[in-house]
Amino acid sequence: MLHCTSLPISLFLWLTLEFLKEIFAQIYDVKSLVMWAGYIGLVAIVFAETGLLIGFFLPGDSLLVTAGLFAATGELNIFYLNLLLIPAAILGNMAGYYIGRKAGPRLFNREQSLLFRKDYIIKTKVFYEKHGASTMIITRFMPILRTFAPVVGGIGGMDYKKFTFYNIIGAVAWILSMTLIGFYLARLIPGVDKHIEKVIIAVVFISLLPGIIKYLKHKFGKKK
Repeated sequence: MLHCTSLPISLFLWLTLEFLKEIFAQIYDVKSLVMWAGYIGLVAIVFAETGLLIGFFLPGDSLLVTAGLFAATGELNIFYLNLLLIPAAILGNMAGYYIGRKAGPRLFNREQSLLFRKDYIIKTKVFYEKHGASTMIITRFMPILRTFAPVVGGIGGMDYKKFTFYNIIGAVAWILSMTLIGFYLARLIPGVDKHIEKVIIAVVFISLLPGIIKYLKHKFGKKK
């Protein structure tokens, strides 16, 4: 059982470990995945990762940044990419919300399996209780939690209009920031598409930076 005083640190450490594990497991495959998937595959992956419970293992951030890199080289179109992926992210969260509303507390009683992680739902629930509706924006940039946040929002009975508002803002911010990072990096730094693994590592660090700062403030502020 988690204690309130240790929750921020334990949650941060867990997220860090899972984030790094996800990124480095996909780092050398994500380029091939983007090329193989194309627009339709990318839409399916974003939709699954942002709303379907079985999509928690998919490489969202690294996939979007890599897609942006390919758009800069002309292999994908940045306009069509965002035009397709933003609705996919919005609809994915809506599907997750619907699952949460329909399944509700039964998900907490379901046996854990390879394709269903009850512990992730519990951790996301704790995060949701702390941050409220803004969780739908914050968790867009947090692997694993972005899959379960809309489900937990549905379980908690979040007002649908409020959910939709935060869902749209989060989807637009996440998709545009990730794809445009890759796109403009490729434009500003010639040959960067040949070093995708370094770009992804940088994205990992930037994504973790707010959590690291919060962790340090919590640690040293407590001592003070």
